[in-house]
Amino acid sequence: MWVRDNNDMPGHLARRFQQIAVAVFHAEAEAAGYDLTPVQYAALAAISANPGIDQVTLAGLIAYDRTTITGVVDRLAQKGLIERQASSRDRRARELTITPEGSKTLEGITPAVEAAQQSMVRGLTAEETDDLMRLLRKAIAAGNELSRAPLRGMPMENDRKTS
Repeated sequence: MWVRDNNDMPGHLARRFQQIAVAVFHAEAEAAGYDLTPVQYAALAAISANPGIDQVTLAGLIAYDRTTITGVVDRLAQKGLIERQASSRDRRARELTITPEGSKTLEGITPAVEAAQQSMVRGLTAEETDDLMRLLRKAIAAGNELSRAPLRGMPMENDRKTS
């Protein structure tokens, strides 16, 4: 029986790229003096862009499990980066807002995040990076609903401007 080489399997390659992406993010964030995970950064950025967002909506925006997002929000609140307040629209929901310290952290870590993004594709030309990004968006859009935590509000590949 012939077994495919892992390097010919998209799942294996996606997992390896994710491992590299997380390691690079942590290294850049730590070097810049920040203690933030990629998911915490994504949540903080989404809260900053959507003041008053609730946890369920946040989970959908960053494609994170609704149950597990609670821990992410708890850690951001413990670090003083966000605040939770009772929603004026739904007593069961909590509205999330970024604190001044959270805004300062987001602004300060941005160069490290940008450096991490460049490092992740350092073996590619600009054109290859554009192709990779386009193909990743296309594959993710096609498989989004198969995920346990689908991304909500994601533009489809056709909605993106391509060069």
